Amino acid sequence: MSSSKPKLPVSWQLLFSLLMFGFMYLPILVLAFYSFNQSPYSAGWTGFTLDWYRKFFSDERILSALADSLRVAFFAVGIAAIIGTLMAVGLARYRFPGKNLYRGAAYLPLIIPDIAIAVSTLVFLAAVAIPFSGGLVQLSLWTVVAAHVVFCLSYVALVVSTRLTDLNPHLEEAALDLGATPAQAFVQVLLPELMPAIVSGCLLAFVLSMDDFLIASFTAGGGTNTLPMEIFSRIRTGVKPDINALSVILILASGLLFFVAELIRYRSDKKQLGE
Repeated sequence: MSSSKPKLPVSWQLLFSLLMFGFMYLPILVLAFYSFNQSPYSAGWTGFTLDWYRKFFSDERILSALADSLRVAFFAVGIAAIIGTLMAVGLARYRFPGKNLYRGAAYLPLIIPDIAIAVSTLVFLAAVAIPFSGGLVQLSLWTVVAAHVVFCLSYVALVVSTRLTDLNPHLEEAALDLGATPAQAFVQVLLPELMPAIVSGCLLAFVLSMDDFLIASFTAGGGTNTLPMEIFSRIRTGVKPDINALSVILILASGLLFFVAELIRYRSDKKQLGE
């Protein structure tokens, strides 16, 4: 007598999940498909080609915009990594008047719309501008960096603070009891434990900085053209396969950074459970 396993009915949860995944990823698959289209227009398929990917690596405007975006992201994330880590440690380890109010203000950029951050940053830069060579300080690459530090700081601090809640709060006290100074306890004991979270927060902030269009368009000066700004200027006349190819490369790069961040987090959690 043979026994058969009962078949599980297809539930509405499974159908809903498949529908949501299709809604999210089907446009990306279509974009990737048409990035290999031989036709300069995405209306119909005419043949397979890699010319649009070759064109990307020889397009000076795209490469220049990519260089500007990388500069903004590296500088903004570097500044945010230092300040965000110190902010997270200060909020977690010390008590001071107005701490709850400061914590709310520190994480406010996470929920404020980008348009509000862009306008407020532009108004702030205009208000604090000082005379320079007969005029006012002009918007430039560095004003974009200053604007990106605002939201990158919050993301780094949030990830680091999450890691701090899982750490033993007595580690630093033990180091101090053994003769270490507060600076030595922070650098030699606390910072190595926080490093995986710092790297993960920086990777997240880096991707968000590279992806930003709205804030950069408000705070960029003449001659500054980030990659999202360049893409937006080109799609006004229609989406071409070279933009599709660029989008596929950006998606793959973002996915790689996400994988690295998750790998770092997984190894950190595994190490902590092993201890």
